[in-house]
Amino acid sequence: MEQSPLTQQSRPDTFKPKIVHLYEALFTETEDNSQDHEQSEGFWQELFLLKPNQPGLERILADLNPEDLIHLQNSSHQLLQEAIIRIKDGKDPTDETALDVSKMRSRSWITRQLTAQTLTVFLGSVLTKKYTNPSSDTIAILAGLDDVDSVLSDLVGTLDGVIRSGRNVQVRKKAITTTLTLISGAYQTSLISYFTQRDLFPSLMKFVQETEHLSQVAEPFILLGLLANYNKFEFQNPYQLRLNDFVNDTAIGKIAQGVGCICRSARDRYLAIQNDLVESWSVGNTLGFIGLGALTGRQPTSTAPNSEEAKILFNAQPPSSAAILLATYDFANSNKLFCFNLVTLPSLDNSEPSPFSSFLSFTSYLLQHAFRSQRASLYGYLTLFILQNLVEDQVLARRMCTDEGRVAVRLCRQRPPQLPLVKDQRIAALVILDIMVDGINHNLRRKLDTQFFVLSVGIMLRLISFLSRSRFRLPYHWSELWRSLLSFLRFLTTYSADIITLTGARQLIDDLVRLIVLALSCGESFLPDTASYDDLFYKIVETGDILIKFRDAYNLTQHESSNSVEILINVSNHYYGLLESEKGKLRNKHFGPHQVSKVIKQGYEGLSIQRKEDLDHWERFREADHKTVLKRIARVAVVDMQFLIREKEN
Repeated sequence: MEQSPLTQQSRPDTFKPKIVHLYEALFTETEDNSQDHEQSEGFWQELFLLKPNQPGLERILADLNPEDLIHLQNSSHQLLQEAIIRIKDGKDPTDETALDVSKMRSRSWITRQLTAQTLTVFLGSVLTKKYTNPSSDTIAILAGLDDVDSVLSDLVGTLDGVIRSGRNVQVRKKAITTTLTLISGAYQTSLISYFTQRDLFPSLMKFVQETEHLSQVAEPFILLGLLANYNKFEFQNPYQLRLNDFVNDTAIGKIAQGVGCICRSARDRYLAIQNDLVESWSVGNTLGFIGLGALTGRQPTSTAPNSEEAKILFNAQPPSSAAILLATYDFANSNKLFCFNLVTLPSLDNSEPSPFSSFLSFTSYLLQHAFRSQRASLYGYLTLFILQNLVEDQVLARRMCTDEGRVAVRLCRQRPPQLPLVKDQRIAALVILDIMVDGINHNLRRKLDTQFFVLSVGIMLRLISFLSRSRFRLPYHWSELWRSLLSFLRFLTTYSADIITLTGARQLIDDLVRLIVLALSCGESFLPDTASYDDLFYKIVETGDILIKFRDAYNLTQHESSNSVEILINVSNHYYGLLESEKGKLRNKHFGPHQVSKVIKQGYEGLSIQRKEDLDHWERFREADHKTVLKRIARVAVVDMQFLIREKEN
């Protein structure tokens, strides 16, 4: 019998998918994969028809350093051009394979997520590497200097077309994710200029209008935010102009609802670490607290993290989806119609809070934990920028100060001190005051973030100014506000040596003094009763010598704030003299709160407060004043989007 020409090969330890062999053939340097080697049409057909293998492609690209990628640029050029061709063809499934980040198969025997990358994973892996010359090196890898204009323009135009009118929602979503991958990876290079030359705004807004799920609004809106922030201080960014002029109510309403949805989700990440909801007393709760919950048939709840674990988890907050705040700020700063919709739109579901309520709730948790990281602090700035824009709008300010603007907001209560708990709907301006007070109380550090406090005090100054001019008398725990402001003043006095040299310290001092003097001189116009007004005088008298130490520590006698701080000192001295004269008439030389309050009421007659005319005047928000911090925020948002895309893939 003749010997068979077939030979049995040894069984490998592990089987490697065919698609991984194709990836290796493309990105592994061999004699057949030289600079001028072109893969066959059959190779590309097979590559885009096979089920993609994300881990395999990521592993291969991760093993290549920037120099290797530059050396293998011919393979990269072919991959990008072939992917563009198949995206244009729009044939199932090659266009999805060319674009896709992830997709799910509904068959019962498949339970795991299938990842199909190609373009998205390729761009994500290549563009996030550290290059000596980021712009020129990425151009060399993706298209080459000679062909970069034609290839990149073709890519951007193709993505724009798919986002606008792809054959189904899934393909359009994948085109948005691919675009986000490219923009977030190449944000510090000149490649983004191709997206400013080709206007993606109409396509993104068309997708927003046609999407059925609010969660799908996030990615196109974040993408728009990144594009609108690209070099916007260096040239006239076309996306900024688009935001200014946009008046489509349907799209703006969906964006506002989408922002609310993302804010609720981000807020819930804080609650997953520590649920601060106050539970009413019950036998079951008590037995459960001491470990006897089984006696009541109560199911055990998940174990809460210990203090160290909670600290680590809190330090990682907010989630990467907080990048939506950058686009929200840009829209709020540019478009009054968006501001109006954000504040006034009700919830689409009665069981969920309104978009504005969700935004305020997330802001409360974010600001209370802003001290934990620079990243949290930067996102906190964005929420403060948005709030400042809202309270400076007189129409919205009036709405937020009346019953028309009542909202039910869950405020953060994860750290003491805590403000009084209010569960019912409240006037929105009072909720904002609570958020500002909490932000001040929980972020006091010797190395003070002066910009954070300038913004917080400035928002309170604007609200109190509007209330005093409009003569809206609002019921509020005003004593907590006075206590927080004067405690902050004591803190500034105690650590003056550390704070006086900080950038922005002088503006912070001026605004704080103006706010207290404004409340003192105009309290009768917005406080609901005399008791709240008396309490402010009582707390200023109680502060006593601290005011003089504060003035001397910051040398306010030679500054424009001297008149304002002297008003506070004169009020304190006036009542101190009255208390001393009354003390001589009593056997007991110690005054109780009731007696002090009585003296305060009697002292109004002889008290003269010379109000400065400019106390309730403030400068409107100017984006150029915050140019440096906005650039830093944009860089943080870019990194978060890279992480969010990787998280989505996995």
